[in-house]
Amino acid sequence: MNNRLRKIGLLVAACLLATTSPTMTSQNVRTYDITTFMEGENAAEAAARAISQIKQEAGTEDSVVLTFPKGVYHFYPEGAQKREYYISNHDQVQPKAVGIDLVGLKRFTLDGQGSDFIFHGRMLPVALVESRSCTLQGFSIDFDRPHISQVRIVEQTPEGTVFDIEPWVDYRVTADSLLEVSGEGWRMYPQWGIAFEGDTRHLVYQTSDVWCPMKGVQEIGPRRLIAPQWRNERLVEGTVVALRGWGRPAPGIFLADDVNTRLLDVTVHYAEGMGLLAQLCDNVTLEGFRVALRGNDDPRYFTAQADATHFSGCKGTIRSVGGLYEGMMDDAINVHGTYLKVVGRPDDFTLIGQYMHDQSWGFGWGEEGDSVEFVRSSTMEIVGSPNVIASIAPEGQDSIPGVKAWRITFRDTIPAEVNPERGYGIENLTWTPSVYFADNVIRNNRARGSLFSTPRPTLVERNLFDHTSGTAILLCGDCNGWYETGACRDVVIRHNRFVNALTNMFQFTNAVISIYPEIPNLEGQQQYFHSGIVIEENTFETFDAPILYAKSVADLIFRRNTILTNHDYPPFHPCQSRFWLERVGQALIE
Repeated sequence: MNNRLRKIGLLVAACLLATTSPTMTSQNVRTYDITTFMEGENAAEAAARAISQIKQEAGTEDSVVLTFPKGVYHFYPEGAQKREYYISNHDQVQPKAVGIDLVGLKRFTLDGQGSDFIFHGRMLPVALVESRSCTLQGFSIDFDRPHISQVRIVEQTPEGTVFDIEPWVDYRVTADSLLEVSGEGWRMYPQWGIAFEGDTRHLVYQTSDVWCPMKGVQEIGPRRLIAPQWRNERLVEGTVVALRGWGRPAPGIFLADDVNTRLLDVTVHYAEGMGLLAQLCDNVTLEGFRVALRGNDDPRYFTAQADATHFSGCKGTIRSVGGLYEGMMDDAINVHGTYLKVVGRPDDFTLIGQYMHDQSWGFGWGEEGDSVEFVRSSTMEIVGSPNVIASIAPEGQDSIPGVKAWRITFRDTIPAEVNPERGYGIENLTWTPSVYFADNVIRNNRARGSLFSTPRPTLVERNLFDHTSGTAILLCGDCNGWYETGACRDVVIRHNRFVNALTNMFQFTNAVISIYPEIPNLEGQQQYFHSGIVIEENTFETFDAPILYAKSVADLIFRRNTILTNHDYPPFHPCQSRFWLERVGQALIE
């Protein structure tokens, strides 16, 4: 079906309206209706017109509400705003076509009233940037043609794997016998996948990332193919495989440089990156936020290409309550900062710090007055005392967008050993948040349940971690590969239920709860990296042995937890101890 020929009833209402004037209330609240800006099917153009008029009309003391009367709205790249947004942990391909581009707003609410927002091609669906006290509520995000495709295994034969391609996937077999899947403005040649049990939607036991070679693929029936080089006896009849690439062009929702942001009753059904990515934000609240399927009868088994929610270099409080996170290809939540690697020392007060990860650069890192500390990469130890930024500017360019390195001058003398030859990182302590993660459901996802890397108080309580496939909770820290900060110093994990984690092996999967900083020279470490961790009154339901792994922790408490052993899967983990502690100072396990 040609999507551009589909009509939505809302367009009829739009044609009948004679004015785009907002509704005013006595409390200085301006309310705008998106249907008054619709001039065709492309809601991206209507959103741009609406935001332009709002900025012209709204006074400095006004609150603004932009409503989308309940319905289905289609957003296309053609006519959408094109923006140069550098987004942490994503591919820095510019520009990005933005469906709803919200920049420089105050006291603004986007109220979807239960609407479905459908995006086409490759787009960044929603961006909220440099805004204050704004709310996004009451809508869902999905794509007309997801970039992850899906197949269902028919049988394993001596000639190869036979599979059916789901009806919504556009595909062809190329002249050189490769499987090509495509959509508006994109095409892919998938070779990797994630396997789900057809009835339960759990990841298939001991499959992890599945190699799906498609060379020589042949069509043997309507939407039925055989791949002669694809052989995997674990993929039995009825197994569903989400075929995926590794690109992350954009998240479903992008928050940057915002203060006091709320997301209420918002769902991301699919995104070709994170479900939500927030960077350099101060106070973010998620209530009833979901990265989720459309229900138990949804034919799709996957949601986001990476983490459901991801917070990079934020401060204030991150509050995530009452959410549902399922079918994503990484964590439900990942909270961290970014280490800059020391690559230059012009003088005793100045360092050149460089972004190192190929998906995390191009955006702001710190401000004058921020507190920082210096970390020895090999041992992950703090050197000297916290210092304060006196000035900071991009190195080698005049503006921040696209920045690769920073010239930072500090108030006090830098310790002599902090230099490029010895391997050091810089951590911004000011831009670290406290976290409250409670009453969420995390299930049937790849890799990990959650990841926390912040020195401020973190409370994780009353969550259900159901078949997270890898580690359920990870406390990390790494100034060597990912360059993601940092040390956890006040963490409470309580009243959670963990059901059959560790059915697969991914990075950092040493136990259900894995405290796993990357420390190349653990033997040479004198300090501890993490501290102040309490794990209490949780229930662990497991078929295997490892419950807790901890490395480089000053003080650790594990008490009043319940461990229930089942026989849902055969034990296979290489660690067959409940507790595995490496260089832990004081530990209480009871």
